[in-house]
Amino acid sequence: MANVVFPFIAMLALAPVASADTVSLDRIELAQVTIHQRIIIRIPRVLGGHPMPQAMPNRALRWDEKRGPKCVSADLLEGAVITGADSVDLIIADGSRLRAELDDHCPALDFYSGLYLKQTSDGLICADRDSIRARSGSICKIDRFKRLEARR
Repeated sequence: MANVVFPFIAMLALAPVASADTVSLDRIELAQVTIHQRIIIRIPRVLGGHPMPQAMPNRALRWDEKRGPKCVSADLLEGAVITGADSVDLIIADGSRLRAELDDHCPALDFYSGLYLKQTSDGLICADRDSIRARSGSICKIDRFKRLEARR
């Protein structure tokens, strides 16, 4: 509703105020106002990720890759960790991780200072559809997601 009201109010504010003696009906002026809206989500790079499980406090954590979802809600993403040359691990709000495998010839090191995701109308980030963007301007398409589980 607000997207409809704002352009209407803006046009009324920009319209000239006419008095009764200056009204001229022989000349009609038309104007068009276009408002574009873009939302970019910034995912910060974190060092070390979420807290480790209590069973392994002193060892380096290793991950097993499992089949991942096709899409993930953008609202659930909290951070990113660069773990490989062609993938970025996404940290989910519940502490779990997803590995976003990137297109060929797309170095993950471009995302050293975090990454950006373009907000979609459905609020989901999907493999084979969406891309991640680096601050440097490079864009990498997400090939697939892998669910990561801590190795026991």
